[in-house]
Amino acid sequence: MSDAAVRLDKWLWAARFFKTRSLATAAVTAGEVRVARERVKPARVVKEGDEVQVRRGDDVMDIVVRAVSEVRGPAPVAQRLYDETDASRRRRAEAAERRRLVREPALDIKGRPTKRDARVLRRLRGDA
Repeated sequence: MSDAAVRLDKWLWAARFFKTRSLATAAVTAGEVRVARERVKPARVVKEGDEVQVRRGDDVMDIVVRAVSEVRGPAPVAQRLYDETDASRRRRAEAAERRRLVREPALDIKGRPTKRDARVLRRLRGDA
């Protein structure tokens, strides 16, 4: 860990939010990562105390940068680079519980409908 400021995409990679720097860069460019609630560029300098919001799929993490690093180390070291806010932890736990209780119906659909499925759909729509 160093005291110098680091590029946002490099810090996200070092903190293990993304597997590669190019994935981190793409996420920042797409607006899935924000610093102080504002869209930023991948080259944005991150310093201790910055508030970063990271969206991965349906999960949104609000974190505070505790240390900066340019090198990707083991997971326990990477977790010391940031602290997740209590509100963010609560929100993610509630979302996980909702996903556990109410299964998304679209997850059961796999590929194209079979002939039998197509017949059932036509019957339901009143086409046949």
